[in-house]
Amino acid sequence: MNIFVGHLNNAITELHLELLFGHFGEVERATVIRDRVTGDTKKFGFVEMEDSNAAHLAISKLNGAQLEGARLLVKPSNTERN
Repeated sequence: MNIFVGHLNNAITELHLELLFGHFGEVERATVIRDRVTGDTKKFGFVEMEDSNAAHLAISKLNGAQLEGARLLVKPSNTERN
């Protein structure tokens, strides 16, 4: 299941997302979306988890949680990654 993670600050990396979501189950992939020119984060990313039960638990626990001073927006993604 692909999960949208919004309201990330510039300090957040893929490793942060892997560790955070890894508390709920195996993370297949974590991606922070960055500007191609500057490399700055666009304040959102995606986490892919194979186990949909673990993904739903992570969404319910992490939506609205604080990470590095930002309140996360965590919800199912509208798109599936290949």
